[in-house]
Amino acid sequence: MMKDFEKAKTNGIEAYQKELNEKKEILKVLLQNYNNGRQTNFFCIAVNLLELKDIKIVMKQIEKETNFKDLDIKEKSKITKNLFKIMAKKQNIKLELIQTDTETK
Repeated sequence: MMKDFEKAKTNGIEAYQKELNEKKEILKVLLQNYNNGRQTNFFCIAVNLLELKDIKIVMKQIEKETNFKDLDIKEKSKITKNLFKIMAKKQNIKLELIQTDTETK
């Protein structure tokens, strides 16, 4: 959250809002085309934590998959999730929810 505040302060609120809008549109595409019904949280976390430039790189990788259109939604989802995990690992980001003790009780 602090990183986001700093980004808005440094780049200006309009530029920050533009970035958020781009991320929102990408998330819509992910949820409509690559979500097998079980990846909603994962895609939300990925789009929130990764930089826009990195998200765009992953989306270009997805577009370049020549046989992607022939795959079922489970396979598309699996490949897409894996591409985001690879990008996150490069950025030293862990894409998972962490449950606290109060959430498990």
